[in-house]
Amino acid sequence: MLRLGLLSTARINRAILDATGVTDRVEVAAVASRDGARANEYAREYGIPRTHGSYEELFADSEVDAVYVPLPNRLHHEWTLRALAAGKHVLCEKPYSRRASEVEEAFGLAEASGLVLMEAFMYRHHPQMRRVGELVSGGAVGRLRAIRAVFRFRLDDEANVRLQPELDGGALMDVGCYCVSGARLLAGEPVRVQAEQVLGETGVDVAFHGTLRFLNEVVAQFDASFVAPRRQELEVIGAEGSLVVEAPWRVDWGGRVLLRRDDEVEEIEVDPADSFVRELENFAGAVAGRAEPLLGRDDALGQARAIEALFRAAETGASVAL
Repeated sequence: MLRLGLLSTARINRAILDATGVTDRVEVAAVASRDGARANEYAREYGIPRTHGSYEELFADSEVDAVYVPLPNRLHHEWTLRALAAGKHVLCEKPYSRRASEVEEAFGLAEASGLVLMEAFMYRHHPQMRRVGELVSGGAVGRLRAIRAVFRFRLDDEANVRLQPELDGGALMDVGCYCVSGARLLAGEPVRVQAEQVLGETGVDVAFHGTLRFLNEVVAQFDASFVAPRRQELEVIGAEGSLVVEAPWRVDWGGRVLLRRDDEVEEIEVDPADSFVRELENFAGAVAGRAEPLLGRDDALGQARAIEALFRAAETGASVAL
C-alpha cells in the first residue's frame, strides 16, 4: 500500500481522502500544515495517523512514500522540487505550471532520482474519456474537424486563491486548463493559438476564450469563465457526426455522452467509476513499477506549452506559434 502525505489541509484533499477509503492501494499516512494545531485538528477529523507542523517535517517522515501537492498553482513547482529532493514521489494538482521550463526541470529531477511525478488531471482517469477517445479514433464521427469546450462557474470572492495573481490564479489556470487538456487529448499538440482574456479587479483573467489550431485542419475553441453560469461541455465535431459530452471534466455532476449522426442520436454507455480512485490507483501502480503513469512528462510539457502560448497570445493580441 502506498503511504501518502498531504501537503496542507486544502479543501480538495477531501476527494483524495474519500478515494483512499475505497481503494486498498493507497492510504493517507500523514498531513502537514504550517499551523501545527490545524494539522492536529484535521488529522483527528479525518483519522490520519500522523501530523507535522511544517512541510519539511513531512518530507523527513520515513513512513511517507509519496506526497500529494494541492497548494495554489504558483506553489506547485517549488514544493514539488522540495518533495522530490527529499526522495518522495509526487502527485501534483493540475495544472502543474504555466511555465514549460518548470515542467522540464521537475520531470528531469524526478527521472534522475528514479521517482514518479504525475499531474493530477483526475478527469483523464475516468472511463468516459477513454471511451470518447476510442470513438473518435475509431471513426465514429468521421474525420475530426473541430472541438468546442466549456467550463465555467461564478466566483465572486476576491480573497479566493483562484483570483490571486501572485498565486497564478485565473480562469485559464483553474478551469480552462481542462478544456486545453481535452482538446490535446483528442487532436494532439497545437501548432498555433489565439486568445482573448477579460481581466477582473484583482488582475487575473476572470474569462478566457481560446482557439487552438492543430494539424490536419482541426480547430478547437474553448470558453473558461468565473463570471458566467455554471456549465461544462465538450463537443467533438467530425465530418460525419458529433459527440457531445455533457459532463466531461466533473463527471460527478452527471451527464450523458451523445453520438449524433444526421437525425439519429445514440446515448453511449460509460462504465461508472470514481475519477480520484482511478487516479490514485494509477499513481500507486506507477510507484510500484506495475503501471505506466497515465499522465507523464510529455503530457505535462505539452499542457504547459499550450497554456504558456495562450497567455502570450492574450497579452499581445497576436497569434502565437508553438
